[in-house]
Amino acid sequence: MEPKPGTEDPTAQQQRSDRPAQAGMQNAMNRRWRYRIDREHPIGGEMSDIVKGLFTRMRLPWLLGHHAQTPVLALFSFINGCISIGIMSALALITHSAFIFPSLGPTAFLFFYTPTAPAASPRNTIVGHAIGVLAGYFSLVVTGLTMAGPALAAGVTWPRVLAAALSLGLTAGLMVLLRSPHPPAGATTLIISLGLLTKPLQLLILMVAVVLLTLQALIINRLSGVPYPLWNPHREPGEAGKQTQNSVKSS
Repeated sequence: MEPKPGTEDPTAQQQRSDRPAQAGMQNAMNRRWRYRIDREHPIGGEMSDIVKGLFTRMRLPWLLGHHAQTPVLALFSFINGCISIGIMSALALITHSAFIFPSLGPTAFLFFYTPTAPAASPRNTIVGHAIGVLAGYFSLVVTGLTMAGPALAAGVTWPRVLAAALSLGLTAGLMVLLRSPHPPAGATTLIISLGLLTKPLQLLILMVAVVLLTLQALIINRLSGVPYPLWNPHREPGEAGKQTQNSVKSS
């Protein structure tokens, strides 16, 4: 039976409606294999892609054939880690300010191991650390520890236990609520609630350091050809189609 003029063939309509679902399945498979371990990615992640892009941009073809070897990746991690934290340490030395703190280390590693992961995006990094800073300082205010010495020197007291637990709980909950998960922010909030950094100026400098490290990640990843986001994490291509399909069904 032929469809009436002006109407669409039901088979074609069904095929069109199935396309978003098929795209979603493909995206799920891509996510599953994004950080696979294989010859090109011996440690998983995207570090070998960054190294390959940098070797290509620097026109070092004799090194391209070795970009995925574990010793080369280890050397890149060593050099990049020294540069990333060395710059912050030099700034701390020159300005006598807290430009270096422990949670910058895992943030730097995220930037160059899984740069396109949502947790490594500029938004999640900056918002996550900001949440950690605010939650940590709030926990000090609530427990009356803003003027107390660090727990390592003064010892752990019950108010300090409450401050540490409250700061990490608030940080974890707010990061999820604001859709900005960044695991190293959990260390940032404990640095504050345990009394290592407590002065407002120190916390402001801490955030400046996070922004500077993020800019470095943006420059290096973009130079290597990795599609590092400018702000928000990348959305899967099928998400927009799925939302459109849902809105059509509801109407």
